[in-house]
Amino acid sequence: MLIVLFPDHVLSSYNVFVDRIIIDVEAGSGGNGCMSFRRERYVPMGGPNGGDGGHGGNVIIVAENGVDSLSPLAHHKQWKADRGGHGMGSNRHGRSSKDLTIKVPPGTIVKDFRNKFVLKDLAQLGDRVTAARGGKGGYGNTHFKSSTNRAPRKFTLGGQGEARRLELELKIIADVGLIGLPNAGKSTLLSRLSGARPQIADYPFTTKHPNLGQVRLARERFCVMADIPGLIEGAHRGQGLGHEFLRHVERTEIFIHLVEPTPMNASDPVHNFHAIREELVQFNPILGNRREIVTVSKAELPGSTEIQQRLKENLGRDVLLISAVTGAGLDKLKTAIAQALNSAKNLS
Repeated sequence: MLIVLFPDHVLSSYNVFVDRIIIDVEAGSGGNGCMSFRRERYVPMGGPNGGDGGHGGNVIIVAENGVDSLSPLAHHKQWKADRGGHGMGSNRHGRSSKDLTIKVPPGTIVKDFRNKFVLKDLAQLGDRVTAARGGKGGYGNTHFKSSTNRAPRKFTLGGQGEARRLELELKIIADVGLIGLPNAGKSTLLSRLSGARPQIADYPFTTKHPNLGQVRLARERFCVMADIPGLIEGAHRGQGLGHEFLRHVERTEIFIHLVEPTPMNASDPVHNFHAIREELVQFNPILGNRREIVTVSKAELPGSTEIQQRLKENLGRDVLLISAVTGAGLDKLKTAIAQALNSAKNLS
């Protein structure tokens, strides 16, 4: 289990959340080798003294702490490392260029856009991948000097740096993912349990992007909670807003499935629960076996207790009843989260 502790002011620092972007990267070319000969007075056998070219810089992508979105890359689509310096006379080698580093959030998958393969999944802090390798420096004519060739006139050019078009896809890393239909109370719960301040309103699809918050479960125990935009039936086929964010639930350790007791469209809460479960399985069958805490939200509303009992009977297991408005049941929910995370850690 990976617990990433982000400061709350960092988690909500970007107004625009970007979780998929295409960029072009180009490594630096190597410097050319030099052809040169010593020409000094009183040195009759000067010989070759051309230096080698320097290596071009690599383009490296690294998962960095404190970065929680691909937004900083949205207006910087072209990345090019510096080329190596050319070799010079007097056996002076060209300068090798520094690598160009692109910082991305943990959970970013780096793909080759044209050839459709994954370079690396940067799942943890510090993970890195060389997305484009710099060209090697060329050899100066000193390199080709031998006992049979004392005045070589041969040198080589620097190698060309690699160029790639990359697709960066972010799957947020969180311990707990809040799922449920739109207006189930996910954003309100996140704001109550953490310092996150997602947009909240009494109409569906308020949340346009995943929000992260740090939740204190005990005195020295924290977890990262993600509010996933509301799903609807057909989300795995691209319907509604949830389709773009279904992939974000794949990295969460457990789900908190919020069920609204009195949906605005007068639909059946039990049916809604199974509909969301089916969307998860259709998107990725593995998600059907993910640990899940079923919770009826908005306990302050009439009929919430009856819906809790119906779900208990239907599922054959415990169902929590909470209110993010009054705070009822939140301590019990945090205890259930801690127990579920401990169980997941013991199995991993």
